[in-house]
Amino acid sequence: MSEDSPTANPYGTPTTSGPRHPGRAQGVTNRVVRTLLRLPGLSRVVGKRLATLHVVGRKSGRAYDIPVAYTAHGQTLLIGTARRPWVTNLTTGTPLTITRGGQPEQFDPVVHTEAEDVLRLFEIIARDNRTNAGYNGIGFDAAGNPNKADIYQTWQQGGVVIELRPVR
Repeated sequence: MSEDSPTANPYGTPTTSGPRHPGRAQGVTNRVVRTLLRLPGLSRVVGKRLATLHVVGRKSGRAYDIPVAYTAHGQTLLIGTARRPWVTNLTTGTPLTITRGGQPEQFDPVVHTEAEDVLRLFEIIARDNRTNAGYNGIGFDAAGNPNKADIYQTWQQGGVVIELRPVR
């Protein structure tokens, strides 16, 4: 890819190869995390960074419980992820139920897909949760700042940020 091609990374060379593929063990991990998030005492501890999204399939009507890492940002919650099939079921204006260490809450999801929004919001997520940043292929420079070339690469490879706004 040439430096002046439209797909060139304007922030330079990434330090990672991009977001990690979930792998075969992800299903088992998700079941364990979903169970931990349902346990009353433990869910408050685990739920400080993890939540369960209760997503309903647009076509099938089937309910899916998806454990995700989130970052609290003001009144909103931010979730950085690759564009997974379940993300297509999120529609702005259709409330989404999530559980994070307590009672279910309602949020209005906004899926950010534009490069500028994804870069800005993923930087907030990466600063808050380095483990999540690593899963999403985002490294850090010597000063501890998220690498913009890595974030841009994550976006190029289908990374999105879901912003959850509380429903009042």
